[in-house]
Amino acid sequence: MTSKPDIEPEDTVVTEPEGKASGGVRKRPKPGERRVQILQTLAAMLEQPGAERITTAALAAKLDVSEAALYRHFASKAQMFEGLIEFIEQSVFTLANQINERETAGQVQAQKVLTVLLQFGEKNPGMTRVMVGDALVFENDRLLTRMNQFFDRIESQLRQSLRLAAETSGSVTPTVDANAQASMLTAFAVGRLQRYARSGFKRSPTEFLDAVLGLMVA
Repeated sequence: MTSKPDIEPEDTVVTEPEGKASGGVRKRPKPGERRVQILQTLAAMLEQPGAERITTAALAAKLDVSEAALYRHFASKAQMFEGLIEFIEQSVFTLANQINERETAGQVQAQKVLTVLLQFGEKNPGMTRVMVGDALVFENDRLLTRMNQFFDRIESQLRQSLRLAAETSGSVTPTVDANAQASMLTAFAVGRLQRYARSGFKRSPTEFLDAVLGLMVA
């Protein structure tokens, strides 16, 4: 993986992705370790530009285990994708909440939340394909719904920050201004992530980001 997502639990070190030690003797993973390996391998497979739909057979082959072994840890492939989505949600919103607690200016909050979102996508290209839905097209509809809800939450956080900024600047219509601006910024972020995924991860989502945010969040 270009940038392995930090999805392993604390104090868990994944040292044998294929489950074999030297000499070909299969090691028994620590509790929870195999589940982490499965998610990391799925994310790595999604990083391949133009990757087709990933099957459980291909995932099992990559891990050098049986498909049955996968289902001992996840009830379905949809549940595996939910594990990736949970990592996305936890990573982005933990940082976004820290920003909102630390920064008092709504304008700065909005700029930094967008930056965190796009930097996360750039660092984790496989996750970006999940975020924009490319990897979920042929999967369970609830996964797309959950990712849509993720961006709804992003927009809601931006709306709160931008309303604060509008009130501070003396706007007579702070709610209207904030709603419009939050909608525009969320669409911008989604567009940048889609371009990144569909360019084979060549067009950085953070390209000219400071300059662009200076124009859009003024």
